[in-house]
Amino acid sequence: MSKHSFNEHLDVAAEVADALESGKPVVALESTIISHGMPYPRNVETAALVEDTVRRGGAVPATIAILDGRLKVGLSRADIDRLGNKGTDVIKCSRRDLPFVITRKQDGATTVAATMIIAAMAGIRVFATGGIGGVHRGAEESMDVSADLEELARSNVAVVCAGIKSVLDIGRTLEYLETKGVPVVGYRTDTLPAFYSRSSGFAVDYRVESAAEVAAAMNIKWDMGLNGGMVIAVPIPEEHALASDEIDRVIEDALQEMQRQDITGKDRTPFLLASIAERTGGRSLDANIQLVINNARVAAEIAVEITS
Repeated sequence: MSKHSFNEHLDVAAEVADALESGKPVVALESTIISHGMPYPRNVETAALVEDTVRRGGAVPATIAILDGRLKVGLSRADIDRLGNKGTDVIKCSRRDLPFVITRKQDGATTVAATMIIAAMAGIRVFATGGIGGVHRGAEESMDVSADLEELARSNVAVVCAGIKSVLDIGRTLEYLETKGVPVVGYRTDTLPAFYSRSSGFAVDYRVESAAEVAAAMNIKWDMGLNGGMVIAVPIPEEHALASDEIDRVIEDALQEMQRQDITGKDRTPFLLASIAERTGGRSLDANIQLVINNARVAAEIAVEITS
């Protein structure tokens, strides 16, 4: 790892720094999926597969995390193994957590929001993840809205994902993004994917057919000074998708169990993902891995186009 002087708290791996300085494509990757998204060792294996997918697509992967209070852009395999082994003992970091985790020199796994912040600091414009956070079901009472949405309104980073996590209130999340001026783009789809399944039934703002079209829109958006990100929603490959009626039923059961156990805040999503994996006999975890790999492939194509 080499220190790079973008910011005094930021360490950019030599390979990533070289790519950024020479205008080569780079794709940011988050680390919450490693520590909180799936069990060891599948989390580490998946992180390696996703990085390899980005490389095969002609881009440099930059997995982002906080290690010993340093913002890391680009992790070694040993770093990834460290996060995977520690699992949920690693602090799940969003925007509000960053100053304290840095001050205390702790390890942190970055959410979509925190990954966007750090990617933007380093000058990375494309980020691949599983699904974005959003408005939680029952938010009219709990006021539980993911910080991912506010970050999408702030940071100039395009987020390639499989839509909005299906445990959330997708309709309200789309309304929130519309208010914030965040385009929700369907990659070769007219309807928003719902993470494990290929369609949520909700329409996207715009359908695009190619990475070149996405890159052109991104460049124009930021050239005009229209700050904020863009959601590039990519359906999970058909052969790995789960039937929407089945997953809806499983999610409803998991939500009821979460309410019974009074689980709130940042513990909600990890609990729901684990509960859904258990109730589907691990098939949802397999789907999660496949959709992240697919998103990484598309993100690499977009990163190549935006730097060409």
